[in-house]
Amino acid sequence: MSADVPVRFLALPQTVRRSPRRPAGAAVDERIAELVVRRAAHSTSGVTSGGSMLLRRSSRTCHSLAAALLLSALPTLAGAETSVRYDLSSVDDSPFPSDRFTRADWRQLTGRRVDLPLPDCSRFVSDCADIAVLNSLDGFNVQPRFSLPFDGDIDPQSVNSQSIFLVHLGDVLTGRGRGARIGINQIVWDPASRTLAFESDQQLDQHSRYALVVTTAVRDAAGKPIGTGRFGHFISGLDAQARSRGLLPYLQALRELRGQARVPEQKIAALSLFTTRSISGDLQKVHRRIQQQTPGPVDFQLAELGGQPLRSLFAVSEVQAIELNRQTGTYPAYSPGRVPTGALQLVPGAVGRIAFGRFSAPNYRNAERIIAPTPSLLGEPRQLGRHDLIFVVFLPSGEMPAGGWPVTLFGHGLTDSMYGSPWAVAASFADQGIATVAINAAGHGGGEKGYLRVLLTDGSDVRVPAGGRSIDADGDGTITIAEGLSAAPPYGLLSHRDGVRQTAIDLMQLVRQIEQGIDVDGDGRIDLDPQRLYYASQSFGGVYGIPMVAVEPRIRALATNVAGGSMTETGRLGLARASTGAYLALRQPSLINVAHPSGVQFNENIPLRNEPVRINDVPGALAIQRALDRSEWAQQSANAAAYAVHLRERPLPGRTARPLVFQFAQGDQGTPNPTSTAILRAGRLQDRASYYRHDLAYAQNPAVGKDPHTFLTSVGNPPQVPYALMAQRQMAVFFASDGVSSIDPDGAAPFFEVPPPVLPETLNFIP
Repeated sequence: MSADVPVRFLALPQTVRRSPRRPAGAAVDERIAELVVRRAAHSTSGVTSGGSMLLRRSSRTCHSLAAALLLSALPTLAGAETSVRYDLSSVDDSPFPSDRFTRADWRQLTGRRVDLPLPDCSRFVSDCADIAVLNSLDGFNVQPRFSLPFDGDIDPQSVNSQSIFLVHLGDVLTGRGRGARIGINQIVWDPASRTLAFESDQQLDQHSRYALVVTTAVRDAAGKPIGTGRFGHFISGLDAQARSRGLLPYLQALRELRGQARVPEQKIAALSLFTTRSISGDLQKVHRRIQQQTPGPVDFQLAELGGQPLRSLFAVSEVQAIELNRQTGTYPAYSPGRVPTGALQLVPGAVGRIAFGRFSAPNYRNAERIIAPTPSLLGEPRQLGRHDLIFVVFLPSGEMPAGGWPVTLFGHGLTDSMYGSPWAVAASFADQGIATVAINAAGHGGGEKGYLRVLLTDGSDVRVPAGGRSIDADGDGTITIAEGLSAAPPYGLLSHRDGVRQTAIDLMQLVRQIEQGIDVDGDGRIDLDPQRLYYASQSFGGVYGIPMVAVEPRIRALATNVAGGSMTETGRLGLARASTGAYLALRQPSLINVAHPSGVQFNENIPLRNEPVRINDVPGALAIQRALDRSEWAQQSANAAAYAVHLRERPLPGRTARPLVFQFAQGDQGTPNPTSTAILRAGRLQDRASYYRHDLAYAQNPAVGKDPHTFLTSVGNPPQVPYALMAQRQMAVFFASDGVSSIDPDGAAPFFEVPPPVLPETLNFIP
């Protein structure tokens, strides 16, 4: 630890480490102040003698009054110019995000911790709960939604990436990225509050410093350049805020970065300095701890036949059916259903055996279903015991290679389980000589008392625990699909964040088990090759899988299908929009701004990427935008898009770039296209994308359905099966070649574009 501190310390802004000093321009500022006092003394009735007396007083007293008089006199002297509001005591009346709303904290990797002021908590209950979460973070959103208030009207058409932009000031550890310029996107002008909102044009780097630069190229409503206003007074030391001890370091930092803003100082209308939060640190620390421990053996004695224990290994040819009795009530109550064993015959005979095993994984979620925050530099996530997890493994037919079968860990989607999509893809992987392994994600698979009935062709009825991880989170006696995934109140802002991270931890532990050697059939030989580990996923499986792969160096290659970035954005834009509405409705006070019988419709009025500036005329829209931004901000450490850059472009320390295939579908309603392309843009992975043109498939045969979200695993819908098998084969061939060969799934046919010529940024839903 001692070796890390000096490196981080040296990378922090010099203003934090130096004693306050008088700025180089102070003498000029003092002469201006004196001139204003003299003018005021000679031109204001009843003030002349007072002004003369002031000029004979001490310099400190004179300049204090001079600054105050300058503020009141400048509008008269220079004319009333529109400018950025710059009251640094208020989040609403100054540029945001801003390090002004942080405090020094040397336990954090960034040296900062968020310190947002609380509103009236008796009225804004949800805002106070949100801020309590945000104030534990070491920086701001890596895909922030900026708010920029003005004291007059502006011409929204003058706002673009030339008039307002970001400058990268460097990673706080390494300085990497310094000097890069980043534009803005998704711009909204709200005339009622005179507030401009927008997002950065690209995902920002974790634990890095940035400057928001507002230039005089922004025009007021009359077409004139905006002025510097109170920002100019502040940075010149003439504003009362500039004499605040608490704001002095921020003032000095702004003065120093003016030269890095990449525009002449006289064209800078306002600046905001902010630091982005750490993203990957907790998972890296947990991974290190997992690697330091030797796991116990995997248990395959899970089956029970006639009250006697039995190895939970079954030949596919001997399985007649498997019944899943998912626990759906605390009584307990069960809902029976069939596991799709027929999908194993998509490639007849490819899968030889199925086994169920149990291993122990570290648990980090507490009773509120969150991973408690710890300082990002000096803190360590706290392990809260261990939990037993069930996994299923599909072994190929034929002769096993000397080192064991290559292995694909498969991540299932939201509300699915290890008894759904993994069975749909196992045959395609087995056909290429690859075993498939899957677990239930946190909160999935029904209650822990669920069980399987394996019905064998000889009439035997074997019972196996199903490994459900859902819980009765609300205490109503029922256990619904995915109940227990999300954080409990008052941590609703975190939503799925720590369910995602816990599942990534579980998979890292499973990798460690495979690394130590797993003998599935008990013959004394290792059946799963620890040197040939891959990861594949569908939908939500990519959400928790991409962070895991970015951190886990033993995964050699990745193939993901319809993965989305921010879960907040996925919910806002797609089929889960009603769930987002429910979240907004349950807030105190409610943020629902659309009258509708459902009570969950809302209008946030955010344009899609690259659309023209939007003029907001929807009351309540900006409040929703802020709530959604805070939700995304809090959950970024579980956002696949935030980890995408570490897959290939910039691997984390000790990791290497991984080959990958990224499949997504036009018009996906479950994972809307903009959330998939967010990952591709963040990781610079467009060349690794396979774009399924479901619009063409639908035009050819509408029986494929309008929503292609499950096109990889829709093997129960005959018209969709050919496309599913094409996508599966692309993944399987890719892994069989150890990530070298990425085929076009349909060859010369038009249904897959590999890669797509342009990333789609619109929804493209089939009406």
